[in-house]
Amino acid sequence: MLLVQFTNEAGARRVAVLEQDRLRVVDGYASTYALARQAIASKTKLAELAAAAIGTETHSYDAVATAGRLLAPLDHADPAHCYVTGTGLTHLGSADTRDAMHKKIGGDVGTLSDSMKMFRLGVEGGKPADGARGVQPEWFYKGDGSVVRASGQPLLMPDFALDGGEEPEIAGLYLIGDDGQPHRLGYAIGNEFSDHVTERQNYLYLAHSKLRNCGLGPALLVGELPAHVSGTSRIIGVDGKVRWEKAFVSGEQNMSHSIANLEYHHFKYGLFTRAGDVHIHFFGTATLSVADNITVLAGETFEIVSPVFGPALRNRLDRETSTFTKVNAL
Repeated sequence: MLLVQFTNEAGARRVAVLEQDRLRVVDGYASTYALARQAIASKTKLAELAAAAIGTETHSYDAVATAGRLLAPLDHADPAHCYVTGTGLTHLGSADTRDAMHKKIGGDVGTLSDSMKMFRLGVEGGKPADGARGVQPEWFYKGDGSVVRASGQPLLMPDFALDGGEEPEIAGLYLIGDDGQPHRLGYAIGNEFSDHVTERQNYLYLAHSKLRNCGLGPALLVGELPAHVSGTSRIIGVDGKVRWEKAFVSGEQNMSHSIANLEYHHFKYGLFTRAGDVHIHFFGTATLSVADNITVLAGETFEIVSPVFGPALRNRLDRETSTFTKVNAL
């Protein structure tokens, strides 16, 4: 099942099941958040609750998308109660990339960079047996819910940024129950937009490079994630032509960590089990246009698509003027 959030022509919020090009509205719920809260309270599967509440109201997905009325597939009424985080060095990549990576991490650990040491740890201990705890992944914070952009909305690159590049990733979408129990609603395709030039200056700048917008959706895949997910990442020029394109793969078959291990090392912190909070957690990637020396220009569009997640995620790159100058002492 694919769930989509949007606003109707009157501006009212809706949540709907996507079937081909039709959005079949779920009656009685204005948001995925409300639907999920009820599923938790009634101890019902999210897909079952949504299916049982589908009414007669329908909309054209293409019409909604063209009008710019898509919303992110999960959000919170108060963006401060939505954490956006992620993990890196989790993906094995293509067969060629895997072979090259294994050659890099072989031999004496002392000769490896910190990044390669982290990747090697994941390969060796990122998929523990059931009930066991695996090695910790790299982890980063992107922001709160205010940084999330729906399909069709621009990704803003601040004027102090050195780069604005895409990262095609799968994100886990979660809601914390009243008892502090995290619940995974499902998954969405995302663009974990970052400043790779800043990061390359020094790996300790990773935290700075991640404090950016991100694209998410348009659909929430309810249920389990396939072991193998394939898709395509594109950069579309201002002339509408594809300037760069590359396939990407994800899913546990293509990862050095299990989803369960990544989830454990995020939600083990009490800070992240506050009742009612939403979490959007990116799982990493192995495909980047910057690796092919591509610099994305303002006005160009990122397009990330995978059949598993339905329609493509599209976000134009825009520049943003920073307004901050200095702190005022009271």
